[in-house]
Amino acid sequence: MDQHQDLQIKSFQLVKLLSWTLLVVIIASSLGLSVFLAKHADETLLEKQKEFALLQAENLNHQIYRRFILPTIIGYGKIGLKNKEQMDRLDQVIRSTVHSFKVNEVRIYDPDLIISYSTDKELIGADDLGGEFVKKVLDTGTPKYEFISKKSTFGMLFDLNMRPGTMLLKIVYPLRSEKSLNINENVIMGVMVITQDITEDYQSVINFERLILFTSSFSALILFATIMAIIRRADIINAQRMAERQQFEKELNQSEKLASIGRMVSGVAHEIRNPLGIIRSSSELLLKRMNDSDPVNVKILGAIHEETKRLSRTVSDFLDYARPRKIALTALDPANLLDKIHMFLESKCKESGIELQMDYIHGHQVCGDEDLLYRAFYNLVGNAMQAVEKDGRIVVTFSQTAKGLNIVFSDTGPGFAPEIIDKVKDPFFTTKDSGTGLGLAIVTNIVESHNGKLSIGNNPEGGARIELFLPERKDC
Repeated sequence: MDQHQDLQIKSFQLVKLLSWTLLVVIIASSLGLSVFLAKHADETLLEKQKEFALLQAENLNHQIYRRFILPTIIGYGKIGLKNKEQMDRLDQVIRSTVHSFKVNEVRIYDPDLIISYSTDKELIGADDLGGEFVKKVLDTGTPKYEFISKKSTFGMLFDLNMRPGTMLLKIVYPLRSEKSLNINENVIMGVMVITQDITEDYQSVINFERLILFTSSFSALILFATIMAIIRRADIINAQRMAERQQFEKELNQSEKLASIGRMVSGVAHEIRNPLGIIRSSSELLLKRMNDSDPVNVKILGAIHEETKRLSRTVSDFLDYARPRKIALTALDPANLLDKIHMFLESKCKESGIELQMDYIHGHQVCGDEDLLYRAFYNLVGNAMQAVEKDGRIVVTFSQTAKGLNIVFSDTGPGFAPEIIDKVKDPFFTTKDSGTGLGLAIVTNIVESHNGKLSIGNNPEGGARIELFLPERKDC
């Protein structure tokens, strides 16, 4: 049994481990997928921004060439931006082209990497701002891009209202000629650097990333809570089943033990009963014949007779426990049985200063064997009287439940020690110097034969408390 139980526990622990592993894998994959989708959305937007920036740079190149370079060459013979009129014309062309777009700055570098034009007038003439990035575009003629972020991606996720200029896109584009007049096509005349503010567009991507992360996190949380609830419920059910199994095994072992004891006791008691009956009847006959002629022998025979009576009761207890008789069910009111017990024991209780309080009402009906239930009630009240001894109180109460009737026997005695509460219903267990230890065992058998239940405990204020439950029925 223990090996099977250990195997069940190990199997359940393995299931829990697999459930936790599956949960971690699902959450990790869910978060990984959300990060992948967010990253993909980010890259898609930036790629679209690159394409748009390229189109804008090509359009600006075309406008500068058609509206400024060609007219200037025709009108002036050459381009000289030191001429204020030419500079103003170029500035007008550039600003009119980019005015509807979120362009922060436009620079034009000449072949010597000197800034010949800038929307920021203070930068015109600077020769130390080009760097290798601009030089490489001038040498290769291939546009290049650079994203400038003033915050980390993680920081942007928590910034619900990003300020303009938080995310910039810089495109470095070669300023080319177009085929016209005597000018060859694709001659690189300089480099344009266009800086755009893409914060607003990037904000929509961040919002999308937030939605993905929130959805995946919320789904993972729901999944986590669901699996945790399942595991916890399975754990509770498994614990209940293990407890029920242990209780069942305990009861099975107890039943097997009691059955063996019952067979042994039944055989021994049967062998003792017949000679004991002969001794008892013989002593009783001798007592009648001797009268008072021999006081010493009369006293000895009286002791023999009393002891045989006591042994006869003990043997009867053994037989009642080992071979409980078949019950004869009739409709009865438990209060009537308790009234008889009260009437029979009232004088004895008064002698010991014990108050026997019957706190119940008549009218409840159960199906039971009158003799057996009377014996069970009598044993419980008698045990309470022995526990109280004197100057105490015994109370019997009824309480109605949905399924039957609770009969409670409580007293003001010392109660049951915690370490023996689970043992007092076992046969042959007793704390008294004399007695068979079968009283509560027989009561338990009687109650269970009526489909009832016997619970043993103590009152909060002290003293024993025994609850006897009988199902209430009207059709016997």
